Amino acid sequence: MKGFIDDANYFVGLLDEGTNLGDVIDNYVNEHTLTGKKAFFVGDLGKIVKKHSQWQNVVAQIKPFYMVKCNSTPAVLEILAALGTGFACSSKTEMALVQELGVSPENIIYISPCKQVSQIKYAAKVGVNIMTCDSEVELKKIARNHPNAKVLLHIATEDNTGDEEGNMKFGATLKNCRHILECAKELDVQIIGVKFHVSSACKESQVYVHALSDARCVFDMAGEFGFTMNILDIGGGFTGTEFQLEEVNRVISPLLDVYFPEGSGIKIISEPGSYYVSSAFTLAVNIIAKKVVESDKFSSGEKTGSDEPAFVYSMNDGVYGSFASKLSEDLNTIPEVHKKYKDDEPLFTSSLWGPSCDELDHIVEKCLLPELNVGDWLIFDNMGADSLHEPSAFNDCQRPAIYFMMSFSDWYEMQDAGITSDTMKNFFFVPSCIQLSQEDSFSTEA
Repeated sequence: MKGFIDDANYFVGLLDEGTNLGDVIDNYVNEHTLTGKKAFFVGDLGKIVKKHSQWQNVVAQIKPFYMVKCNSTPAVLEILAALGTGFACSSKTEMALVQELGVSPENIIYISPCKQVSQIKYAAKVGVNIMTCDSEVELKKIARNHPNAKVLLHIATEDNTGDEEGNMKFGATLKNCRHILECAKELDVQIIGVKFHVSSACKESQVYVHALSDARCVFDMAGEFGFTMNILDIGGGFTGTEFQLEEVNRVISPLLDVYFPEGSGIKIISEPGSYYVSSAFTLAVNIIAKKVVESDKFSSGEKTGSDEPAFVYSMNDGVYGSFASKLSEDLNTIPEVHKKYKDDEPLFTSSLWGPSCDELDHIVEKCLLPELNVGDWLIFDNMGADSLHEPSAFNDCQRPAIYFMMSFSDWYEMQDAGITSDTMKNFFFVPSCIQLSQEDSFSTEA
């Protein structure tokens, strides 16, 4: 069941009835405790299947184009390709990854807001024609290097997150859209649709009301220039909860009926990323160092209001590895202690750091944990998004192993959806906690 990001084949442990994620983590904690205590991931591919079913049940009218940069693990990409999603790629590497899986160019969108000329040329070479653009400069690069490009005009949205930059960093204002459309006409570049993006940090689903209204304005504006518009991309920003998905659908469905009604020939797409993968991956890390700090101070001189000791722990993974997203956003998971401890065991103010000894490598500023020892394990769930990249060479960080699993019930659900062992060319399904060679692998078709 062990796999790495660039492995050609992936072993997926099929879990018997009564076996769960906790049992799998226990098994590999015991294994790694004996063999070197390296950090590792457990990926439950069945959760990705469930997320897709949830998407189909709630927003079936919107085709998902998975954002590859969120988690480019080939196992994830292959299972999503088999489920029929499209892919939103931001680089040549990502385009190549999904095309190696047999994904047709029509199901790939090149979404980088700042494109390198060499990568535009690569997209043209492999037939990836649909791409986004939000400025005259980008439009001219596309015109010079991709004669068959079909452009989605990326418009800005208002975001009420309190972040002054919000989503205005990328995206053209309505005023600039007319100028870009004029340039596209002069340069003979096809504008075929509109894209916007609402951040997952935005708590106001009403932002979609303004975004869809603006999108309709741009569609009408493009019509004045003679462009045939047929795609609306509502971006990403889906947190992964069914409630949020239903709330967004409640807001946008009536607006889509008014602005882009069924039968109008407009295809509605989206770019979910963490929605699919965040909950599917769990990370286990080991405590490699421990320090007791002065009882009257903690972290950056903050008073604890207690005479009890506080602890600073270093882990064998950090921001130069699996916690890279911590540099730009808050951690969306709470550490769980793997070892068993008593309900009445005292909890202490604790701080968690990565292994680099760098001041940026601060994973959890303050939390309450029982006293831990070097060699103990911490478990972080919801770690599937923006965490499985190639680690930095800083401090000789090693890439964690990935162990894939799936319950038999999820595998049968995949088969009901028409996905079989033959469809998943690089997958080898094996009994839980047993590794087979390719020659020994067996079919699990019902």
